[in-house]
Amino acid sequence: MSGPTLVIELAEPLSPAALREFRELMVGLSSHFDEQRPGFFDVNVRAERLGVEDRREENRRKPFPLPLLDGTTEDQALTALVGFNPQREDWRRPFLVYAMGPGVGDESTFEAEHADEPEVEAILGFRPTHAVNVSAGCNRQIDHVATALLTAAVMDVIGGVAKAELLDGQVAVVVGLPGVLGIADDDRMALGTAEFLRAWVGHPDFRLVK
Repeated sequence: MSGPTLVIELAEPLSPAALREFRELMVGLSSHFDEQRPGFFDVNVRAERLGVEDRREENRRKPFPLPLLDGTTEDQALTALVGFNPQREDWRRPFLVYAMGPGVGDESTFEAEHADEPEVEAILGFRPTHAVNVSAGCNRQIDHVATALLTAAVMDVIGGVAKAELLDGQVAVVVGLPGVLGIADDDRMALGTAEFLRAWVGHPDFRLVK
């Protein structure tokens, strides 16, 4: 995926009941929903369903630039098109959200991503047996916000601990946020709760690692 990814670390496999609630959540949030295997969802999620407010100016929501709607010269019309995207901005954000681990799928990916992490395991208090990846398909700021909020919503249903890579200097931003459980990997990784993700989104310097 071309956007940011967050990981939810799990101490045990998802139970059938948890997997059912996970699926119901994704169906409820999605405008497009495709379940490629149990626990693997290819979805489009409307950002506003995650609580993201549309703060664009009203004139940015129009399908065409105003100078092209009435009498303008050819030169004026061409000038109005410079830098203009003729399609409306789409607030349906694409994601792959999927469980992985032994007996679930993507075992090799899970093993590669969890090899040699004693510091992370010490903070977690357990060795992850499974995980859920939340991966955005785009890399705009709205996708970073939506990734964090979608991950928090999934954690509300299935539990687990969020693992987030950090940009240089970000540890000073996140270390004092509520819900932070610890910092690992030479200040390049934060572990925390859903509360942590929601608090981080509210910080002016919020941004995930692509």
